[in-house]
Amino acid sequence: METVLLKDMILPRIYDNLNLLLKPNKVLVVYGSRQTGKTTLLKKFLTENEGNFKYRLDTGDDVNIQIVLGSGDVKKIMDYAKGYDLIAIDEAQRIRNIGMGLKILVDQLPDIKIIVTGSSSFELAGQIGEPLTGRKTTLTLFTLSQIEMGRLFNDYDLRSLLEEYLIFGSYPEALTSATLQDKKKVLDELVGSYLLKDILELEKVKSSKLLLDLLRLLAFQVGSEVSLSELGKQLGIDSKTVARYLDLFEKSFVIYNLRGFSRNRRKEITSKSKYYFFDNGIRNAIIANFNPLELRDDIGKLWENFLVAERLKKQAYQGIFANNYFWRTWDQKEVDWVEEREGRLFGHEFKWKSKSRKASSAWTDSYPDAALEIINQENYLEFVK
Repeated sequence: METVLLKDMILPRIYDNLNLLLKPNKVLVVYGSRQTGKTTLLKKFLTENEGNFKYRLDTGDDVNIQIVLGSGDVKKIMDYAKGYDLIAIDEAQRIRNIGMGLKILVDQLPDIKIIVTGSSSFELAGQIGEPLTGRKTTLTLFTLSQIEMGRLFNDYDLRSLLEEYLIFGSYPEALTSATLQDKKKVLDELVGSYLLKDILELEKVKSSKLLLDLLRLLAFQVGSEVSLSELGKQLGIDSKTVARYLDLFEKSFVIYNLRGFSRNRRKEITSKSKYYFFDNGIRNAIIANFNPLELRDDIGKLWENFLVAERLKKQAYQGIFANNYFWRTWDQKEVDWVEEREGRLFGHEFKWKSKSRKASSAWTDSYPDAALEIINQENYLEFVK
């Protein structure tokens, strides 16, 4: 497999002009997993606007910043922000009571602009949700999307790079690594050092091995319904603990939970979920398999995971408001991806090669007004960009 060298290219990001999103009296919150480029995006914005406004950039890792912004002390916080037009805080989830600190800034300095980034929504969202009700704009920065890569490459080039996306994913550092070996090292380091950091530190979960074992089981079950009790048995923990860990993985942007769709409960299965990874490279690093497609027996899983992840990015970036599901009946009829939007149902079947599938007639028979489309290598770009 060949790799395209992106090292010297400036990777385009969907939020390339944060000025359009910054508003006085509102906090701009940028979520996203670690290493997706939040800090790079923030620093690029500040550098490009040097001289346009006076700003200060701090990190939630700074103990002094934690003390001031987490204090709830109006005078201390006002002294901290005095004289600045914009306050930028990277990794804000590390500051206890950050929500109250931000509320004080917004209340006391109505003209100030504020940007905060957070690599784990479970901690930051919980802290800022109530204090900043109606006073925040929230964005999610994913790994590089096909939409963004489409600014560098035409459709022909994107298709020629498909195998690389399926195997190594779209983390910026992985994409810009010069060799396949370098890409593997980047992804292994992400899994080993960054992926679980917030869960282990902020949620006081002690066993990284247990978390990785759970992720490994999910990685082998991509596209299949998952039983929490069965996962618990394999790991030696109860299903409630499994459910808690899965929730933490979701909120730290590692996995996505897809639930079953049903309007006829006697025939359709809704009790179990499917789980997908937000990045194929992370999934493959967890199972230690970076083999080329010709040597793999899980191409269907890779294809399905890639399409789900890219579709979620498209929904977020293009403002497509939809409820997402899979559909399956007790007699094994299935549609991989169902979107409920604009008062209609849109079914999508993911096929690496074939254009036909038996479930099609079952879906349209059950929901005559629903749409159905097969997504394959020929038309997938329309689905994801």
